[in-house]
Amino acid sequence: MINDITIGQYFPGNSIVHKLDARIKLILTFAFIVAIFLCKNFVSLGIVSFVLVFGIIVSGISPKTILKSLKAIIVIVIVTSLLQIFYNKDGSMLFEWKFIHISSKGLMLAGFTSLRIILLIIAGSMLTYTTSPTVLTDAIERLFSPLNKLKIDVHVLAMMMTIALSFIPILIKEIDKIMSAQKARGAVFDEGGLIKRSQALMTVIVPLFVNSFRRAYELSFSMECRCYKGGEGRTRLREMKVKLIDALSVVFIAVLIFAVILTNIYFLSVM
Repeated sequence: MINDITIGQYFPGNSIVHKLDARIKLILTFAFIVAIFLCKNFVSLGIVSFVLVFGIIVSGISPKTILKSLKAIIVIVIVTSLLQIFYNKDGSMLFEWKFIHISSKGLMLAGFTSLRIILLIIAGSMLTYTTSPTVLTDAIERLFSPLNKLKIDVHVLAMMMTIALSFIPILIKEIDKIMSAQKARGAVFDEGGLIKRSQALMTVIVPLFVNSFRRAYELSFSMECRCYKGGEGRTRLREMKVKLIDALSVVFIAVLIFAVILTNIYFLSVM
């Protein structure tokens, strides 16, 4: 289960999605998330889903990788769906017992909400799948550079965000190593009650924190050894330039949002 989490990982490639300007990808990701929240029926959500699937195919990212990224949110999707099913009383009632109310409207909302959450996770994951941490840091810094006038160190904030993202797969591998070592010593993590399982997990959490602080210290020490002083006076190996394909992708996402608004007007809302 731990090894199946792919959030924060980068998969190199030569697809059109990989070659898009990182600043444009950030804007497109934000606009796509807005489009998902604008959806009010299954027709508009279907259009958004089709566009996302098309983007996955073009990027060359394996469907298995996408499915792995969803394993981390299975519990959230199930809980959200159950809340929508059991506590929504609108529409024709299909089943009713004490506090449990299952209606046609509740089932529709459960499916709609679950699909929306899944699309949000995949859309956010696609950004890190197709953009390296270094390029992503550079893009965030350039997009929010106007904040420097307000004496906000954008470079430091961008660096912190990118380091946090890049540490996710590292920590996941660290957890897997620690759990394997503890199991070799006879530790059991999937047996017993809640208290016993919590106590077993402490043998993982404590060394994980120790190793995390050690890695953070080593990272800061290596940055100091390389005379890292932040973004001031820093040069870049590659200059970002907006190309025709970037402009076309912005037009495409604008058309998508317009299509979502139209479908919300002409089709019945689920919400």
